[in-house]
Amino acid sequence: MAKDRIALVTGANKGIGYEIARQIGERGYHVLVGARKADAGKQAVASLQKGGASAEFVAIDVSDRASIQKAAETVAATFDHLDVLVNNAAIMEDAKSITEVPDDLLLRTLTTNTFGPLRVTQAFLPLLAKSSRASVVNMSSGLGQLSDMGDTYPAYSISKTALNAVTRQFAAALRDKSISVNSVCPGWVKTDMGGANAPRTVQQGADTVTWLATEAPRDLTGQFLRDRKVIPW
Repeated sequence: MAKDRIALVTGANKGIGYEIARQIGERGYHVLVGARKADAGKQAVASLQKGGASAEFVAIDVSDRASIQKAAETVAATFDHLDVLVNNAAIMEDAKSITEVPDDLLLRTLTTNTFGPLRVTQAFLPLLAKSSRASVVNMSSGLGQLSDMGDTYPAYSISKTALNAVTRQFAAALRDKSISVNSVCPGWVKTDMGGANAPRTVQQGADTVTWLATEAPRDLTGQFLRDRKVIPW
C-alpha cells in the first residue's frame, strides 16, 4: 500500500497513546494503532477515522517477543517503510517501596516497559531505515530521572530509567542512519494510569511526542524532553 508517511504507536487504544495517534493522524500520517486487544484497537481506529484520520489496527503485545515479530512482519507485508515509531505501551503495577518489591513484579514491569520498546525498535528497524527521516520516541517518565529520584513506584521508576538508557544506546547506534531516538516525560497526566487528580491533559502530555515525531530537527537525538525542552536524566 502506498502511503507517504506512516507512524506506529503502541498502546494507542486509549489515554496518551490514543491522543498521540490522533495528533499524528491530524498531521497527515497514516497511523498504525498498536494494541493488545483487537476490540479496543479497532474501536480506537474507528474513532480516529471518524475524526478524519487515516488509521488501521495492528495487533501487538510488547511483553511478548513473538507478538512483536508477527506485528513487524504484518506491517512489512503491507508497507515499504516506517517514518515514526512511538513506544508508548507500558504498565504500572507497583509496591510501595524498593524494600518490598517482589522479583516477579519487577521482571514483569521491565519486560513490558523496557524490553518491550527495545524489542519493538529492533523489529521495526528495517522499515525505519527505509524512511528519509525516521523518528523513534520512547515514552518515559520523570519518575525515571536519576537526578531527582526517591523511593516511589520502584519497579516503574527503574523500568523508565532503563528505558532512558535504551534511548541513549539506540540514538548513538542510529545517529549516522538519519534516525532520531528520544525519550519523553509527558508529565503527570489524567489517564487510567495517572488518575483523576493529575494536573495535565492528554493533549499536553502528547504534544512533545507529536512534535518529535513530526516537526523537530532530525539532529535532535539522544535526549530526554518535557514540554519540548531537554531535561536532566
